[in-house]
Amino acid sequence: MTAWELRRHDNELGLAQLAPADSVPSWAYSRRDEGPLWSVTRTPEELSILCDWADVPGTVHSVGPLTVFSVEGPLDHALTGVLAGLLEPLAAHGVSILAHSTYDTDWILVPTAQADEAVRIWTDAGHTISAD
Repeated sequence: MTAWELRRHDNELGLAQLAPADSVPSWAYSRRDEGPLWSVTRTPEELSILCDWADVPGTVHSVGPLTVFSVEGPLDHALTGVLAGLLEPLAAHGVSILAHSTYDTDWILVPTAQADEAVRIWTDAGHTISAD
């Protein structure tokens, strides 16, 4: 098993779901340059927005708060099993996750209530966690 270095970020994010034809609302943009990760994804079924949890209105269908972890990168695109190796121990302990990949690295978001447990699980598995 490969040991990975992860970074725990301070910002709590939320994942909001809107209708597929909706425009990206202004609240989603308010802190897009402040946090470690901001994403807008549109599919035929939905518009998903990953943004600062504090900016997600209570009237919007959403999940959060989520604590953000990134795999120290950039990661070589030929690597295999990065997420599998990091997510299997969490799944075995019942920790829910949201995975998101960017060009340089992988991001793992866990419910904030389970973030310390995720750190313990990863540390016990030989991974290193640093903080912002």
